[in-house]
Amino acid sequence: MAKPFKRLLLTGAAGNLGKVLRPRLAQWADVVRLSDIVSITPANSGEEVVQCDLSDKAAVNQLLDGVDAVLHFGGISTENTFEAILKANIQGTYNIYEAAHLHGVRRIVFASSNHAVGFYEQNQFIDAFAPTRPDGMYGLSKVFGEQLGRYYYDRAGIETVCIRIGSSYPEPANPRMMASWLSYDDLQEALRCSLFTRRVGFTVLFGTSDNPVKWWDNKHASHLGFHPHDSSVRFLHLFPESGAYPDPDDPMVRYVGGTFVTTGPIYE
Repeated sequence: MAKPFKRLLLTGAAGNLGKVLRPRLAQWADVVRLSDIVSITPANSGEEVVQCDLSDKAAVNQLLDGVDAVLHFGGISTENTFEAILKANIQGTYNIYEAAHLHGVRRIVFASSNHAVGFYEQNQFIDAFAPTRPDGMYGLSKVFGEQLGRYYYDRAGIETVCIRIGSSYPEPANPRMMASWLSYDDLQEALRCSLFTRRVGFTVLFGTSDNPVKWWDNKHASHLGFHPHDSSVRFLHLFPESGAYPDPDDPMVRYVGGTFVTTGPIYE
């Protein structure tokens, strides 16, 4: 049976989520092209491995040759200096979009982040039309990436789904992640919906599982048909009521972005 795509590109393939996604993408494409700035384990059947610095415009242009769609997970995934973020996340994402335009790639799924709205408080409930409130240089780079997607859709017709990933780990590591947790299976489902929905235009999807506490409303992404199947409720036992309540001004319990709002170069 023919697969939907001839060639999918996954950037950031050596990262934590890249390693999770790598074996899951083969069902959707004849060839999965895997890329990262660091070396990657050798290609399996149906894979291509390309080591690439995303800030190198010429290299990225070659990277997108023959690609049908891009899953852009590359770049720095934690808070860092502006200079580092500029090269990896801002220049790198621009290079991806410009190369996609030159090669006629029609869809990009951009791994954005909850840190694009990290300065909202946890008692607020927002949708994708709420103004961005980044909580650091990393969050700022994700806002920039989202706006690139908006621009390249309006100007060049490249469709983008920006998935504002909450916290995608095997299980929540702290009480904050009980609201932001995204299971690996639900991440895969979000990617499937983003790739296979007939028309997505420019869409922002909040990437969380069906958790008991909700901070984000996905009504503006309902056309994707994303319905998470997992929930953090099964991890409630990890965070029992202890009677010891944190200070309400503690970033971990006040802000969506947690400690990101108080870390980073601006505070050095």
